[in-house]
Amino acid sequence: MSTESTPHINPKGAPIAETILLPGDPLRAKFIAETYLEDAVQFNDVRNMLGYTGTYQGREISVMGSGMGIPSISLYSWELINVFGCRKLIRIGSCGALQRELDLYEVVVAQSASTDSNFLSQYNVPGTYAPTASWRLLSALQEQAREQGVETHVGNILSSDIFYHADETANDRWAKMGVLAVEMETAGLYAVAAANGADALGLFTVSDNIVTGARTTPEERQTAFTRMMELALPLAGA
Repeated sequence: MSTESTPHINPKGAPIAETILLPGDPLRAKFIAETYLEDAVQFNDVRNMLGYTGTYQGREISVMGSGMGIPSISLYSWELINVFGCRKLIRIGSCGALQRELDLYEVVVAQSASTDSNFLSQYNVPGTYAPTASWRLLSALQEQAREQGVETHVGNILSSDIFYHADETANDRWAKMGVLAVEMETAGLYAVAAANGADALGLFTVSDNIVTGARTTPEERQTAFTRMMELALPLAGA
């Protein structure tokens, strides 16, 4: 049972599992709990950032919204690791494809996460730190993908602080470096996990393709990304 609380998470005695899925949207967390978890209990509603714990295939797992951007996911992940004992943190989100060949609903896995954020400067490393996924989780995810017959695209993604970019050439320059897609959180999650001895992984459903202009609806982004969810949930046993 979680007897501690923070300014952002107040479980009121409800459990938080060592493995936690972190969708940005708290309503996606609610959808996952109601659709996939058995005996789910809510452990957080502070600022409407909903969190739940239940079991999936007999293993305890939690899911909680993480909000938008590196500042939001970094504070939640820090508290989850250091106050509540989470050891495996898995971001499940949407991304904008930067490569033409990536279709809507395909799954992208962040082997690494480039960023335009200044977040990493706090660690004062004598060089440029490269936020990287946990090999333990990445290899387990790829095994799940093989078992489920799901194609994934594994590589470098961009965690950007900027949604509406004043520089219209920015995305093209990232794409030229082979970056698969853009989102707004994973570099921060990977850095916090590494600095605090936890495992982290980010996987995403392509919600829009910035090159072709194809896009999904907000309703689809909330509930239709089931392939990604079904790859992530078994990682409680990784």
